Amino acid sequence: MSDSFHVVPVSLHEEIVRGGYLARGFDAAEAEHAARLATAATRHGIRTHNAIKALHLDDLFGSKAGGCRPGAVIRRLPGRFEATEVWDAEKKLGQAVAWEAIDRCMALADRYGSGTVSVDNAFHYLWGGGYVMEAARRGYLAYTNCTASLAEVVPFGGRFPTLGTNPHSWGFPTTDAVGFPVVIDWATSVVAMGRVQQFQREGKALPPAAAVDARGNPTTDPHAAAALLPFGAHKGYGLALINELVAALIGGSLPTKRSREPQAGEKQTCNFFFQVIHPEALSSGAFAGGRTQSENLQAVLADILGHGNETCLLPGQLEAEAAARSDAAGGLLFSAAEIEALNAIATEAGCEPLNPSTLPRV
Repeated sequence: MSDSFHVVPVSLHEEIVRGGYLARGFDAAEAEHAARLATAATRHGIRTHNAIKALHLDDLFGSKAGGCRPGAVIRRLPGRFEATEVWDAEKKLGQAVAWEAIDRCMALADRYGSGTVSVDNAFHYLWGGGYVMEAARRGYLAYTNCTASLAEVVPFGGRFPTLGTNPHSWGFPTTDAVGFPVVIDWATSVVAMGRVQQFQREGKALPPAAAVDARGNPTTDPHAAAALLPFGAHKGYGLALINELVAALIGGSLPTKRSREPQAGEKQTCNFFFQVIHPEALSSGAFAGGRTQSENLQAVLADILGHGNETCLLPGQLEAEAAARSDAAGGLLFSAAEIEALNAIATEAGCEPLNPSTLPRV
């Protein structure tokens, strides 16, 4: 991880990101959704799912490869359950679909206590934590999972990659209790492929037992990594399998066929699952000590972090600290290698490239 960063104003960053998507034929709303997610990820220190990663995925599997259709219109499919919806994304940009889905889930939760949106024929939505964090910031419990664009994780005890990195993301409305939403967000592999690419850029080694080479042998060389391993052995494998089973129920196809050579009758698209719960829908009203629901949440977290555990971190705390650091610096923080990658996007988009010598450093 770099110790020194350039500070890029949000407005310049979003101008480049929007330009990158507009240059590829995406409409203004899609470009804005992409820029919003890229800014949220970078501001919170999620450097593995920033605009560089997003447009790299578009190069490999998206608009340049037929896996994502700029300007596609979501089809809302008919159903008999009022609090749940199923969408056919028609290969629309994943960030645009995901922002709309989490908003719709919140609206359903306001009416029914819980709202669920399942999405078929999707393209990667990048950082799932960003969507549930927004819902948690607005007072809801939120969850999302998705299948990945490519099967690149070896199942526990296996030899061949048949799973995606298959992230899970949970967000909890804890801002009043601890100052930020608790957000539990992770890929089910030891590291995400975005981390491998980041370490390639920065010349860093992977942690042990995170990846295997083309022969299935363990490697810490990010350039030699051909497949990833699940975290926690059978536990991470089980979590990754959840995504594939949910996707199978929605309409997903074989994970080994996604983003590879198409086969007759198989689908290459990803699936999303979103669910938002209104806290009032969970309340028993009988909290210990006569506390309110909000007070009870605060008391539980205080107990977990008490008893000598005061230096422990809560999930989402590092992201909150990264956001505070970004805000204090007056912009988004990028390494020199990332500035170079952003300038490649700017060149493609016809935008003015960033001049590192004029950018503040922290």
